[in-house]
Amino acid sequence: MKFLVCLVIFVANAGAIQDLSGKMFTFPQQTKTYYVKLITAKRNLGAATVCHRSFTDLKRDHCLFSKSTPSFPNEFLVFYDYTNKEVEIHLKEQKAEYRFLDYKPNQWHSLCTTWDMGSGLVQVWFNGMPLARKFVKQANMTGEPIIILGQEQDSHGGGFDINQSFVGMMTDVHMWDYVLSSCEIQKYMSELSFTPGNVLNWAALDFQINGRVLIENKQMYCQ
Repeated sequence: MKFLVCLVIFVANAGAIQDLSGKMFTFPQQTKTYYVKLITAKRNLGAATVCHRSFTDLKRDHCLFSKSTPSFPNEFLVFYDYTNKEVEIHLKEQKAEYRFLDYKPNQWHSLCTTWDMGSGLVQVWFNGMPLARKFVKQANMTGEPIIILGQEQDSHGGGFDINQSFVGMMTDVHMWDYVLSSCEIQKYMSELSFTPGNVLNWAALDFQINGRVLIENKQMYCQ
């Protein structure tokens, strides 16, 4: 997936619901203070799917999605461990590790993560390919959520580490309160019409920007 940057818009502390279809967040510098907070009214989840696309040239650990509650800073965390070359999915105090991915720098990557409390299983879809299903945790996600893009929460809403910050671009962030079907995930990966997230919806996103995070238009290369 390749995009051209067409327009740069700087937004500070935006709070209204916006349609970000065809746009992306750009995190242009390493920092422990710049991030985007995503807002949702959903408090209790017995299942979840999170999808997003990202582009970076980082050669270190970095966070891709961070959801915390007062009891668990890493209640739902998608993290890239550069040393071990693996995507890690953290759920509360447990995690699943996915290695041997073709996670190349300066390329767009699409990532979807599903989890279901009934089975305790987590699964990652990477650039359209389903990976192994792994057991993580059988416990509801409960409590006041704080969802952050650009930083990894070591405490509820804070505890950021500059060496885990995200630098690059991110787009098409959706979250559902159920396990998305494989067909819907494939539609998302191929940028076809799919059911938007009912927890987080990129086309109707409630968010707040802290610091210098840009909103830019994205455009696919014409063939």
